[in-house]
Amino acid sequence: MDGGFQIMNTALTVLLVLLVIAAVALAVLYFVGRRLQEKQAASQPAFEAAKQLVTMLPIDKKKVKLKDAGFPKLVWEQTPFYLRWMKVPVVKAKVGAKIVTLMADETAFRQLPLKQECKVIVSGIYIVEVKGVRGGAVPAVPKKRSLMDRILRRRR
Repeated sequence: MDGGFQIMNTALTVLLVLLVIAAVALAVLYFVGRRLQEKQAASQPAFEAAKQLVTMLPIDKKKVKLKDAGFPKLVWEQTPFYLRWMKVPVVKAKVGAKIVTLMADETAFRQLPLKQECKVIVSGIYIVEVKGVRGGAVPAVPKKRSLMDRILRRRR
C-alpha cells in the first residue's frame, strides 16, 4: 500500500511541475504579444500616412523567402529575426516605366490578377489592397481549399 501512495505522490509532483511550466509559458506569451501589439499600434499611423493609389501591371507573383525575393539589403536587416525565414507573397509589377518588386498582403496577393492593369493601394513596398481592375470588377478572394479537399484531390 505504501508503494501505491508513492507512485501517486510522484505523479502529482510531475503534474504540478508541468502545470507551473505551462503557466509560465502562457504568461511570457501574453506579455510578448502585448508588447508586439503596442509596437504595431505605434507604427500604424505612419503606415496609413504613406498609403497611395498606384496603377500597375502585375507580371509575376509567388511566395519566396525574404532573402531570395530581391528586396534591398535594408529590408532584410530591418525584418525581425523570427520573420526572416518565412515565405512572403512577392509581386513583380510594372509601375509606370519601371519594373519593381513589391511585398503584398495575403488577401491582396490572392486577389491580384496577373497581366491585367489594376489599381492598388501601396504603402512603401507593401501592397495593402486591390481597388480596381481594368475591364471588370475586382476578383473575389479565392476560397482556400480545406485539408480534406487537398488530400482527396491528391489521391485522384
